[in-house]
Amino acid sequence: MSVIFFACVVRVRDGLPLSASTDFYHTQDFLEWRRRLKSLALRLAQYPGRGSAEGCDFSIHFSSFGDVACMAICSCQCPAAMAFCFLETLWWEFTASYDTTCIGLASRPYAFLEFDSIIQKVKWHFNYVSSSQMECSLEKIQEELKLQPPAVLTLEDTDVANGVMNGHTPMHLEPAPNFRMEPVTALGILSLILNIMCAALNLIRGVHLAEHSLQDPRSWFCWLDQTS
Repeated sequence: MSVIFFACVVRVRDGLPLSASTDFYHTQDFLEWRRRLKSLALRLAQYPGRGSAEGCDFSIHFSSFGDVACMAICSCQCPAAMAFCFLETLWWEFTASYDTTCIGLASRPYAFLEFDSIIQKVKWHFNYVSSSQMECSLEKIQEELKLQPPAVLTLEDTDVANGVMNGHTPMHLEPAPNFRMEPVTALGILSLILNIMCAALNLIRGVHLAEHSLQDPRSWFCWLDQTS
């Protein structure tokens, strides 16, 4: 029975997803926990190396070291030691495959999507292989968790914080200045009427000149000589 449903690798400083396992679960509850995981990824720098958030059916576990964090959505039946053992194994696999320079220069989400095959392999190993055959010692992780318990997050901690989602920081919008239009004075109205009359006279004059030039082309050239 699968107890680890989804796993991903993110960059701690900005929550950029670097790679993730193929998602075969599309229930409404699972998608809601995916949303919570994405929100939490943006704030991993605020928390210590390990942490968990538990709900009725699912739980989120994360483990980070340096600028790389591994996160997972597990069933509530998944022991915390097993989840963190899985995340530690995943962290070692990823950091052995990509150096810190490549990780730091990544600018687009899922830049290392090919690592998905490794995530699936490790996830299958923890879901279907007995604990006695696991490379990562559960006893060692259990002792570490006793000495340094992971941070316990509430469901509110995994909600969207101040509208931060998908790697976008909310913009602080300043209120637009309120400009008050002044009423038009009598002098302004008179000026507008005179401008309209001048434009109309120029238009009439142009029409007459065009008609006259069609009747007598020589007058058009004379008029050009006078104006030049």
